[in-house]
Amino acid sequence: MATEVIARGGTRARSGAAPGSRRRGRGRVLRLYVPLALYLAFTLIPFYWMIVFALRPAGSNAPVPWPITFEHFATVWNDIGYAVFFKNSVIVGVLSLVATTVVALMGGYALARFRFRGRTLFVVTLLCTQFIPGAMMLIPLFGIFKGLGLINSLWSLVVADTVFNLPLSLILMSGFVSAVPFQVEEAAMVDGCTRVRAFFAVVLPLLRPGLVAVGSFAFIHTWNNFLFALMFMSRQENFTIPVGLSYTIGEYSADFGALAAGGVVAAVPVVCVFAVIQRYLVHGISAGAVKG
Repeated sequence: MATEVIARGGTRARSGAAPGSRRRGRGRVLRLYVPLALYLAFTLIPFYWMIVFALRPAGSNAPVPWPITFEHFATVWNDIGYAVFFKNSVIVGVLSLVATTVVALMGGYALARFRFRGRTLFVVTLLCTQFIPGAMMLIPLFGIFKGLGLINSLWSLVVADTVFNLPLSLILMSGFVSAVPFQVEEAAMVDGCTRVRAFFAVVLPLLRPGLVAVGSFAFIHTWNNFLFALMFMSRQENFTIPVGLSYTIGEYSADFGALAAGGVVAAVPVVCVFAVIQRYLVHGISAGAVKG
């Protein structure tokens, strides 16, 4: 009998707690999922309209692209010369990614593993450079590149984008290297490895997520850079995607269909790359934030 009373009491207690649990669950949904849904809608609605403009016929105002047409993509690719712009953006982006990653790897390792005079001042200077707008450096950079004969050369974009990507990349890479215990590297040197061999054999494989994170940031910044390409390039065969797409906007009119189609083509490779490397990217960002 006592067991039955206890069981009934426990049943009433659980049934009494259930409404409170449901209320807490609804409150959690309101606090968490509703803001996330609003943010997702705010983020995706512009992309939706870009796809609508790219796929619906010219002159249509329908909110849904029907009938679907690919005439805007043909216009961008064949008439505007988008294939050349795309190739130039890929070349500049890949070269800047490689240069930024290699220099940031070496510099970040030095900042993380060695203590030298002026190290703190150097790091503070790197941070302060992030407050300088890129537009302020256009005139000096233009004079330097003109003296070197790099105006209307893709190398000017590679050098400029690499220089502006390096401060943040160095700081991030320093954090990634600091997250790798020095004891692991030291154990390899005790086993007979030189410092360079220990770095390539032990440390470098552990820095793969960090390299992906730094390289991704460098590539996206270079891919989207409009100002340098506009100032250093005057020949259409050297334009990158942002500058090439700007020429679809005239003084009195704009071809929004072609502009949207070019934006879709420019976004697809970046989205595909991030879909492949997202797990490395998230792990790299969290690893770099642990210690530095």
